[in-house]
Amino acid sequence: MIKPRGSGLPDPRISPRHHLITEKIKVRVTETKQVMEVVVFSKRASAIEVVIGEGVHSVKCALSPTRNGQAYAGSVMGREIVYERSREQVQADIDRLNPGQYRR
Repeated sequence: MIKPRGSGLPDPRISPRHHLITEKIKVRVTETKQVMEVVVFSKRASAIEVVIGEGVHSVKCALSPTRNGQAYAGSVMGREIVYERSREQVQADIDRLNPGQYRR
């Protein structure tokens, strides 16, 4: 059994490539035209889940493809947000980052 080290430093026996990489995307608030950077919780061509805010004040939001498939839209706390990438572009991003992942 591996016991945690008391120094608070990362364990040198664990490879740095095993650390979690947080993906962030930029979304636009349609009402104010403000651009926000949000954390991606899950990403599929059929839907993208993002987390807005940090800690106890964070809110999760699901973005769905628009009717024409040219963007993803969702609502958080009464405000509409839009991710301005097409369904094909998102699928290409997923394929590039995870080449062996199942396609939907």
